[in-house]
Amino acid sequence: MSEPVSISTGIAARYATAVFELAKEGKKKLAVVTAAFVSDCLETLEEIAMEGKEQFEEAGGEHYKHIPCLNDSDAWVEVMAKWVNEWKVSETLPA
Repeated sequence: MSEPVSISTGIAARYATAVFELAKEGKKKLAVVTAAFVSDCLETLEEIAMEGKEQFEEAGGEHYKHIPCLNDSDAWVEVMAKWVNEWKVSETLPA
């Protein structure tokens, strides 16, 4: 199993280059998580999911997986509801 590779610094400017370089270095599988987002947006889906996959495969990569954000998953909604209810009961908001 390969070590995780972080390309978070300056991702907007470096993403395409990083994806291309990873494939050229012999990486055949790449899973991408946009950890800073809790919901996917058109920019994320177009640039990361679609264009990233195309660039990775064109450079020799074989398997590209964009892992979706939490979006409106039941688990995420439950966590947010729990937080709101806790804040309501305690009458304090997080710092």
